[in-house]
Formats: sequence, structure tokens, C-alpha cells
Amino acid sequence: MNMKLIYILAMLFPFMANSANKDEIRQFDAQVDSIFSAVYFDANQPGAAVLIMKDWKIVSNHCYGIADIETQIPVTNNTNFCIASVSKQFAAVAILQLAQQGKLSLNDPISKFFPEFKAPFFNTITLHHILSHTSGIPDARLRNDRNFVLYSTDVESVGYMKTLNHLNFTPGTQYEYINPTYQLIYQIVERVSGSPFEQYMKKNVFSRAGMKHTIYFEPDRDIKHLAHGYAWDEDNHKYAEYDYGEESFFATKADGALYSSINDFVKWEKALAKLKVWNVASRQMAYSRKVTIPSDAEYGYQPYTGYGYGFFIQAMPGRCPVVYHTGDNGGFTIYAGKVPLHNVVFLFFSTRNDIDRMQLVNAVYEKMEPLGWLRP
Repeated sequence: MNMKLIYILAMLFPFMANSANKDEIRQFDAQVDSIFSAVYFDANQPGAAVLIMKDWKIVSNHCYGIADIETQIPVTNNTNFCIASVSKQFAAVAILQLAQQGKLSLNDPISKFFPEFKAPFFNTITLHHILSHTSGIPDARLRNDRNFVLYSTDVESVGYMKTLNHLNFTPGTQYEYINPTYQLIYQIVERVSGSPFEQYMKKNVFSRAGMKHTIYFEPDRDIKHLAHGYAWDEDNHKYAEYDYGEESFFATKADGALYSSINDFVKWEKALAKLKVWNVASRQMAYSRKVTIPSDAEYGYQPYTGYGYGFFIQAMPGRCPVVYHTGDNGGFTIYAGKVPLHNVVFLFFSTRNDIDRMQLVNAVYEKMEPLGWLRP
């Protein structure tokens, strides 16, 4: 039986996956709590929410610390975190939806959607390259203007591409994670669908998934149960909130700036697994490695890891694939992962950036090993 068939059977019949008895689950839950409580030990400091599900049943769920230092409101499962680059998978799903409908092709060149981009190489850069971070387009956003860094939109942020005259490498030959290419998706969705980006996302993505409280950041927008991001201020020996609520290029939406809670994100994972927002072919494409991430990559390197469409995929020897994405901005440190073969979901949303996220995450996966939840 090949891996693709095993994957499909596991998604359709989750009861076939390895299960653990109640004592093993209790022990696992205690181990998870021990891992995170060692870091988030102070109830008055910026905290985190952790949730792990197996076959859509919660096996571990803990909230630590506070969401807002000023109000001392604690983190809960309903706390809305900025999930930063985890937002990219939502934009990727929107493109895959439009491809399913025949309104575009992943082989379409960027020049088809942006005739205002004059360089000839935009005729060879495709949506496939954009989704997989293999376009070669450099991140040449203006950074010496603080107002631009803080407030520029998806449209303004990629304006430099109109006059761009060079690439970092031939499209499709290397991996380089940059945000501006995903910001292009904002305009592609609008130009292809005929709907404003947020309207399209709400109708075709969030509503289909039942995500009633997930929302994009706007400077004056009221976001319920809002968390704030913090960094350690060494000079004053305390946690300090970032300016402008958060940090650089925080207003761009297709690549980041989405706020969601642990509870709402579980609905997203169910929608992905149960094909509410895409079909089997799109899911398979998104969860398949298109490029291997080199050890000298500025963002995203983990051993045995590649990038698909909006997702990292790690396939360590002796383990089945782990599909995930990370997010970092303005103090927020996010991890949203899953083991599709065994129907495991692992969410870790934090309001502070002075942690070793992957060390914590990997420690949890090690505790899953004896349960068979990573068995190929």
C-alpha cells in the first residue's frame, strides 16, 4: 500500500490510526504541561495557549500567563493572537480554490496578473514559484521610512516590483522565504475573483470553515479578546509591548496580520481535513514538498524539511510527515502543526518572542513517539 493511499485512508477513517489508552493520554498531557510550564511559569507574564488533538478529541490543552500586561487578562482558548506568517496558508488556499474553479492556473506567469511589472522575468515566474518561495524575487521593500514599514499595505509593499530589474536566482532553482511574494496574492485574488480580498476570504475561506472570530488586523479595528505581543526589555528588566500594537509590515494581510484563537484555528484544521475549503488534489499539492530548505536559509530551516504551498513539510527518517507553519512578528511566536497520517493537530500560540519555539515543539513530538502518533 503506497503512502498516498495510506494518507487518504487515515484522513477518511481516523479510527484506523494508532490510539492510546487513558493512562497514556494522562501521562502525555502531564508531560506537555511540564514542557511548557517550565517556560511560562509566571502567571503575570506574557503567556501562551497550547492545544493538542487526536482524532478531533483534545488530549492536552493548557493556557499560561496573560494576553495583555496592562489589563492582566489571562490567555484562554478564545484569545486572539496575531498568527503572522501562519496566515500564508489561508492565502494559498484562496489561490488553490481559484485554480480548482479554472479561473487561474498555478503555471500562470505573474505578468498575467501584473502587466505593470515591466521586467521580462515576470513572464517566467509563476504562481507555483510564488506559493513555494522559489521565485527568486528579492525583498527590496523600502525600510528606511519607519512609517512605510509600519503602515504599508499589500499593494504599497510590493510597489518596488514595478521597476525591479534583477532576481536573486533563476525561478524554481532555490528556496528563499520572502513575504512580498505572498503579498502579491492579495491583488491576484481581487483581480481574478472580482471581490475585495477580505470579502473573498470571509465568504470562501473563513465562513466555510466556521471561523467566526478570525479577522485581519487594521489599525482602528476592534478585535475581541485581543492579545498583545511582547519582547524582553533588558535595560528595564521587564516585558515591553511593541509599538503600533505590533511590528514591521504588520498591515499586510495575505502574508500575515491575521488574528485567530486556538478555538477558531481548530475549526480551520477540521475544514482542511474534511475538505470544506478545498479538494483532495489541492490538499495533496499543498502538503507536498516542492523544494528542500537549505541549512543556511534565513527562515524556516529544520532538518529534513521542505516547503509546499503555504506549509512546511518535515519528513524525518522513521517518522511520517509533519505539516506545519510558524509565525513571528511583534513578539508573537506561533506554531500550527499536524500529523495528517494520524490525525494529530498541535497548536502553540505565544505572546512573547524570548523562547526557543522549535525546541519546545520538538520536545512535544518526542513525547508522541511512544504513542505511535509519528509512526510511518
